[in-house]
This record gives sequence, C-alpha cells and structure tokens, in this order.
Amino acid sequence: MDGYSRLVAWLKVLLPLMALLLLSTLFLLSRNVDPVTTLPFANTEIDERVSEQQITGPFFSGTTNGGDRVSLTADTMATRSGLNNEAVDLSAQIDLVSGTRIILMSDQGQFDMEANTSTLVGNVVITTSSGFNLSSETLIADFDSLLVQSPGSVQGFAPFGTIDAGQMRLQREEAGSNAHLVFTNGVKLIYTPQIREE
Repeated sequence: MDGYSRLVAWLKVLLPLMALLLLSTLFLLSRNVDPVTTLPFANTEIDERVSEQQITGPFFSGTTNGGDRVSLTADTMATRSGLNNEAVDLSAQIDLVSGTRIILMSDQGQFDMEANTSTLVGNVVITTSSGFNLSSETLIADFDSLLVQSPGSVQGFAPFGTIDAGQMRLQREEAGSNAHLVFTNGVKLIYTPQIREE
C-alpha cells in the first residue's frame, strides 16, 4: 500500500470524526433560549390585549334599509370598559343601489353594533366613484337609514371644481329615491369649467 492510499484511508476516518466533533460542540456551547422572552410584543401591548377584548383585522358587512351594501374594516377594534367598539384605521365602503361607490376612511373611529352607527374621527377622507374627494375631521354614519353627515367643515374636490362647506350630508330623502350629497352652512364653490376636445 503506497503513501497516497494510506492518507486517503486515514482521511476517511478522521474527517467524519472531526465533523462529529464540530457538531457536538455546537450543541454543547449553544445558549438556552427562553421562548417567553422572544415573543415580539412589548409589555404595554401585552397588558392592553389582556385587559380588553381586541380583534385584529375585523370585517363587518350588511345592507341599509334601502338596499345599499355596506362593509366596514379596521386594523384593530377593541372594547374598553363597556364603551363602544373603538377602531384604528377604520374604513367603510358603501355601494349605493344607484351604482355609486362611496369609501370612508379615518385614523380612528367608534362603532356601535346595536345602533348600527359609526363615528369616524381624525383625517376623515370621503371618496366617491362619481368624482368627489373630500376631507373632514369628524363623520357620523347611520347605516340603517343611510345618513352620513359631517358636523364640522368639509373641503375637497368635486367633479366640477373645489368645494368648502360648513357641513355635509349624504342621505336619501325618501324611500326608493337615490342618495345625494348635500352641502350646507356657508358653501364656497370654485367652479372649474371642463375643456371639451373637438
């Protein structure tokens, strides 16, 4: 047996032994991991989740008395000490019978499931498929009767220009009629004529 063959025979034994030695040191020298300390939650977040009922990513849907479809989503929703459900990043979509779609979004909001009403607060944005893009600080919605109103000022863009009003309502005047946006309390409208291409 020559020297090369003897070297190969020794390496066949030594290399697996060295690999086994390296693996055993990995397990012997590794630190114990406490699974409780590795949870990706802050102490305050754990306390909040334990002290209150909270839902992540809730979704509600239904119809108004006039047949319009309504759906609500939020990032989180919680019930604090018997009050209404408080939501973060609240979004509502209303599909009117007439075919118009209205989307309402806000930073926060409250939802009363018994009364079927919602109050949107903070950076409220109202967008319609007919071309309105409005903003307000507060919006109150009654989804049974389809009455959406802004008790404070509202401003934004309309299909015909810019609009600024003290109050706004989306409502259906009578059963079977279409819902309309109504602006009141000092309406300021800047009309932008549409340029027609010939």
